[in-house]
Amino acid sequence: MRDLVAQTRLHTSDLVAPLFVREGISAPHPIVSLPGVVQHSIDSLVREAAELRDVGIRGLILFGVPASKDEVGSGAFNPQGIAQVALAKVRAEVGDEMVIVADLCIDEYTSHGHCGIVDGRGLVDNDKTLEVYCKIAVAQANAGAHMVAPSGMMDGQVGAIRAALDGAGHSDVAIMAYSAKYSSALYGPFREAVDVHITEGGNRRGYQQDWRNRGEALREVHEDIAQGADIVMIKPALAYLDVISAVRRSVNVPVAAYHVSGEYSMIKAAAQNGWIDHDATAMEHLTAIKRAGADIILTYFARWFAESVNE
Repeated sequence: MRDLVAQTRLHTSDLVAPLFVREGISAPHPIVSLPGVVQHSIDSLVREAAELRDVGIRGLILFGVPASKDEVGSGAFNPQGIAQVALAKVRAEVGDEMVIVADLCIDEYTSHGHCGIVDGRGLVDNDKTLEVYCKIAVAQANAGAHMVAPSGMMDGQVGAIRAALDGAGHSDVAIMAYSAKYSSALYGPFREAVDVHITEGGNRRGYQQDWRNRGEALREVHEDIAQGADIVMIKPALAYLDVISAVRRSVNVPVAAYHVSGEYSMIKAAAQNGWIDHDATAMEHLTAIKRAGADIILTYFARWFAESVNE
């Protein structure tokens, strides 16, 4: 009877699985701070995508981990860069049976670890960064991405990317904007996953949002929609349920939320110590995000959820 009258229902089609692919490896590498998550080789990535499809997951977002980095993150837009090679392989395997999303940023590819081009003062140059983002978007679309997800929080990034995609003949490639991406303490395991180390003394507070503010998020969301975003995202998720709810009430486009690495790892660590019930807590967290108003949830629990409900 409780199931019959439940007001919030979570389905595999609501979930997007974040996947990592590392250049130059022949077998998956476990990520210590993300138990159960790995840096894939090209071959294991393709297998994982096919297996996710087979258990009912309909979306994945791909992050590349290059073998070398430079000041401008050139590997991010190189047609032979790890992400582009991987996107093409995954698209060839799953075709249009899954939505293939490409994270669009350069922090994984820069020697300084920032999401943009750094000037002589050590500050991110917004406009020069947009030029690079446009190159990345076209390279990812050419490789087979159905959707790009700009995550660098540069001013005007959605409009610039939309124009670049349209100009290159990719008007059908959608944009999922990291519209409300907060300067959070919950990203640590992710940075291990993508091998990112911000230059000593640096931080991202200049372009990520202040975690104490909600109105700022709403302004960013509406600006991204005005520039052509098809989907807007809030990141992190569980610690920002109020923001998800406020955004859902104020927009008419799909709303995504990223249940981030720290939120995932806290459940894993506490469960390993026997302090909480892993499955019950994970289900409660994901359902809370959906209940708050998220239409789409990016989560490292995607495969676990799909396999659990299909048992």
